[in-house]
Amino acid sequence: MKWIALVLTLLLISLQYRLWFGQGSVRELDRQQVEIAELKKKNAELRLRNQRILAEIRDLKQGTDSIEERARNRLGMIRDGEVFFRILKK
Repeated sequence: MKWIALVLTLLLISLQYRLWFGQGSVRELDRQQVEIAELKKKNAELRLRNQRILAEIRDLKQGTDSIEERARNRLGMIRDGEVFFRILKK
């Protein structure tokens, strides 16, 4: 009878060890859930960035307003008849 209790106790200890520290353990599951949450957050940020880029591409394909805005802001271009004033800080 003592041998059966000893075998069952050892079996219980080995199963508990595998549950808490072995492959597929609770600790590993928690770590993977944190990693999944981080990846979902990063994917959401990238999805938002992609939507902005697609909207910008659509604007560039559809009309000249966005092209004109880019030329004015990035290249400093002005229209004929316009006067450009640059105010410099000391």
